Amino acid sequence: MRIAEISSPDIRHQSNGHDRLLAQLDSLIKQTENRSHTNPETLTTLASDIKQILTQLSQLAPFSSNSLKLYIWKLSYRLWNSCVDLSNAASISRSSSAFSPYAVANLRHVAADLLSLAADVSGIPSPAIKSASFYFKTGVVWHDLKKYDLASGCFEKATEIVSKLDISRISDSDERKLLLDINIARSRTAWEVLEQNLAITLLNRAKCLLFGLFEHHKSLANQYLTFAKSALSKNETNSLNDALKLMNEALELCEKGLGEARTREETTELKGLKFKTLRFISAIHLQKGEYESVIKCVRVLREGSFDGGDHHASLPVLAMKAWLGLGRYNEAELELRGMVEIKGIPECIWVSAVEAYFQAAGTAGAETAKGVFLGLLGRCHVSAKAAVRMAHRVAGDEGDGVSEAAVKLRAKAVAELVSDERVLALFVGDAAAKERIAMHAVLWNCASILFRSKDYEASAEMFEKSMLYLPFDVENRILRAKSFRVLCLCYLGLSLIDRAQEYITEAEKLEPNIASAFLKFKIYLQKNDQEGAINQILAMTICLDFTTDFLSLAAHEAVACQALSVAVAALSNLLNFYTSGKPMPTKEVVVLRTIVTILTQETGNESEVLKYMKRAHARTSEIGANCFFGTEEAGRREQNWLAVMSWNFGTNCGKEKKYELCMEFLRLASEFYGIRVDGQVEENSIMVCKSLILTVSAMIASENQKQIALTNNEVKQALELLDRAGKILTSLSTGILDPDLFFLYTFNAYDIQGRLGNSESQQLLVKSYASSKACKPEYLLQIGLAASQGPRSNPQVAAFALNECLSALLSCPSPDYQNVALTVRKLIAVASIHKGDTDDDAVHGMYKQAYRIMVGLKEGEFPSEEGKWLAMTAWNRAAMPVRLGQIDLAKKWMNVGLELTKQVVGMENYRSCMEDFISRFEKKCLELSSSKNRP
Repeated sequence: MRIAEISSPDIRHQSNGHDRLLAQLDSLIKQTENRSHTNPETLTTLASDIKQILTQLSQLAPFSSNSLKLYIWKLSYRLWNSCVDLSNAASISRSSSAFSPYAVANLRHVAADLLSLAADVSGIPSPAIKSASFYFKTGVVWHDLKKYDLASGCFEKATEIVSKLDISRISDSDERKLLLDINIARSRTAWEVLEQNLAITLLNRAKCLLFGLFEHHKSLANQYLTFAKSALSKNETNSLNDALKLMNEALELCEKGLGEARTREETTELKGLKFKTLRFISAIHLQKGEYESVIKCVRVLREGSFDGGDHHASLPVLAMKAWLGLGRYNEAELELRGMVEIKGIPECIWVSAVEAYFQAAGTAGAETAKGVFLGLLGRCHVSAKAAVRMAHRVAGDEGDGVSEAAVKLRAKAVAELVSDERVLALFVGDAAAKERIAMHAVLWNCASILFRSKDYEASAEMFEKSMLYLPFDVENRILRAKSFRVLCLCYLGLSLIDRAQEYITEAEKLEPNIASAFLKFKIYLQKNDQEGAINQILAMTICLDFTTDFLSLAAHEAVACQALSVAVAALSNLLNFYTSGKPMPTKEVVVLRTIVTILTQETGNESEVLKYMKRAHARTSEIGANCFFGTEEAGRREQNWLAVMSWNFGTNCGKEKKYELCMEFLRLASEFYGIRVDGQVEENSIMVCKSLILTVSAMIASENQKQIALTNNEVKQALELLDRAGKILTSLSTGILDPDLFFLYTFNAYDIQGRLGNSESQQLLVKSYASSKACKPEYLLQIGLAASQGPRSNPQVAAFALNECLSALLSCPSPDYQNVALTVRKLIAVASIHKGDTDDDAVHGMYKQAYRIMVGLKEGEFPSEEGKWLAMTAWNRAAMPVRLGQIDLAKKWMNVGLELTKQVVGMENYRSCMEDFISRFEKKCLELSSSKNRP
C-alpha cells in the first residue's frame, strides 16, 4: 500500500554535518527510486550504505529543528514508498531475476529506523503510531521470510514505541487495531521460535486491547485457535492439554465477542467460529479418551440456539466414536445408521466411521457393520465401481498406521462382503471386466499385507476370495497359477504341508516354471526329505526360466531348515556354472567361502572342507588370483579368509592328532598365504614359513602315529618345503623372527637331513642355530637329546648341542639346575657310550665340572637325585680299576665320588662308608707295597 509523499518544507539546517549526511541519504534513496538500475546486489549495497549514514546521523540526535525532523520524515517515506513500488512491480512481473525480497526487507527496516530517528514531529498527527506501523509492517515481512529474529526485533521496537502512549486517548479504529495486531504478530513470532510461554503471555496481554470491538475478539480468538491446532498437530499428551487450554480461551473470546456483535452477519461469523472451536474441543476430548465430554460438546453443538444448532458432518462421527469408547454400542449403532441419511457427509468420513465401529464392536458387531456397508453400496446405486471403492477403503493400504489386529478385522469384513452373492452379482458380464480386475487387485493387495505380517490363515482366506474374481479362461491361467503358488506359501507358513503340496501341484499343471519347482523344493525341506530336496535341485536346473539365483536361494532355505547337506549340494551345483566362464551374479570365491562356512557348522567335515579348499586353490591357478579373489582390499580379504581358514583347520586337526589332514591343510595355507601379499610381504611371508614348517612337523607326526616310515619321495617333499622355509627365514629381518619357529625349522631340518645321511649338514645346521640370536638353551637341550638317541643318532651333534646348552644355561643369571643336571648326565652318557674308555679323562672332566657347578650352591638348589646319581656313578667307575689293580685310576674315581657326596644332602652315611673304604683301600695298598719291597 503506497503512502503519499509529504510536501517538502523549507529546510534550514543547523550545521554542515547534517547537510552532508542528509545529502548522501537523499542521493542513495534516489538510487532506490530508480528501479531500472536496481538489482539484488545493488539493493543490498544501498541498504548497507544507508545504515552507515543512519548510524552517523543518530550520533547527532536529538534534533532540535522541527524542519530537520520533517526532512528526515520525508526521506523515510520516500524510501518506504520505493520498497512498496519494488514489491508491487515484482508481484506484477512475477520475475525473480531482478528482485530479492531479503534486500527489499532490509530497505524497509532501514526506512523504519530512519522514521524512528525523527521522533516526534510537530504538525504530524500520531507520529509514534506511524513509526510503530513501519516497524510492524517490516516485522510482518521478516516473519513471512522466516527471519524470526529480525521480525521479533521489529515487533519489540513497535511495542516499545506504543507502550509510551496513553491507550485511553486512542480513538481511531485503525490505530486500535494496530495495537492489537502488534501483540498478535509478536506472539506469532515467539511461537515460531518455540517460545510458547512468551507467545501465550503476549496473547493474554492482548485481551486489554479488545476495546469492546467484535473484530478484535474474532482476531484474537482465531489466533488462540491457530496456536491450539499447532499444538494439536504434535500428537503428544502435554500438547493435547495445551491445545485444550488455548481452545477454551478462544471459546471464551467467542462468547464475549457475541455480546459485542452489532449485526446478524457478525453474529453468524462468530457463531461459526465458536462451533468450529467446539468441534476441535470435542475431538481433543475424544483423543484423550474423555468420552463423556465429547457427548456433552456434541449435544451443545446440536442444540445451539441459532438456526437450530450445528449440523456439521463430523458430529455423528465424533458421537459414534465417543459412544464406542463408553462401550454403548446401541447408541453408536444409531449414530452409524443415521450417517446413511446425511447426504452431505463425505465418503471418507463414512468409511472411517464404519471401520471404527467394526474395530470396536469386533465379531459381535460384524453383522451390523456388514448391513450398514451394504446400505452404503445401495446408496451408491450398488455399482461394481462403488463396490471396488468401498472395499478398497475398508481394506486400507499398507503403512496407514493401523494395527495388525485392525487389519485382520478389516480383512474379515472385506472377505464377507466380497463373497456375498449380491456383491458378486455386480461383477457378472463383460461390462464389469475392468472393475473385476480392480477388485482382484484390492483383495490381492490386502492378502499381501496380511502375508507380510505373517498372518497366513487370514492371508490364505483373502487370496482364495480374490480367485472369485478370476474367470476360468486361458487368459487368466497364469494369474490362477500365481494364486495357487501364493496359497502354497500360505499353507507352508501354517505348516499344512499336504495342503501346500496340493496347491503347488495345481500351479505346476497350469504353469510349469522355476517358481513352482522351487516351492516343491521348499516342501521337501519342510518334510525333512533331504534326498528328495537334493533331487529337486537337479529338477530346478532344467527349467526353462531357471537362473542361478534360485540355487543361492535354495541354499539359504536349506540353512534355515538346518539341512546343511542340501545347502552344500545347492552351492556345489552353482559352482558348476563358473567353469563356462559366463558372468555370474556372485563371485566364485564367495560361493566356496559359503560352502566352507556351512560345513564348519558340523563336526567331522574336515575332508569335505579340504576338498573345496583344494578346488579354490586349483581355480586360482586356472584363472589367476585377480580374477578369482578380486582386486584391492576386497580381494585381499577373500585371500586372507581362505588362508586363515586353512591354517585354523590345520592347527585344529593337529590338536586332534589328525596329522594327515593337518599336513594337507597347512600345505594349502602356505599356498594361499603365498599367492598375494599386497603390502603385507613380511606378515604373509611369516605365515607361509610357519605353514611350511608345521607341514613337515605334521608329516613326521603322522609317521610316528602310523608307525610307517616316510618314503623317499615324502622325504624329498619335506626337504623341498624346508628349503622354501629356510629361504624365507633368511630373507626376514631378525627383529620379527619367532624363536619357536626358528627352532622348529632347525629341528625338522635336522631330522630330514638325518634320514638322508647328511651328518655334516646336520652339524652345520645345529652350529648355525647355536650362533643365532633366536637360540635358547632349552631348544639346544632338545636337539642334543634327539641327537643322542634313536637309530639316527649323531654323537658329534649331540655333544656340541649339549655343551652349548650347558654353557648357555650356566651363563644365565639364575640357571635352571634341573636342565643343567640333565645336560651333564646326557653329556656323560654320550661320552661314555660313543667314546668308551678311550677318553676316560673327558668323562672324568665332566664329573669334575659337575662338582665345580655344585660347589657353593644352596641346599636343594641342585637336584638331589641328580647329585646322588653323579656321586654313585663316579664311585662305581672305580670298581673296575680296583679289580684290575689300577690303583691310581681307582683313587681318582673314588675321590671324585667322595667329593660329590659332600655336596649332596642325605649322603652322609654313603660318605662315611666311602671314607672307611678309601682308608682300608690305602692301608691295603701300603701292605701290598711293603710286601713287594721285602727281600
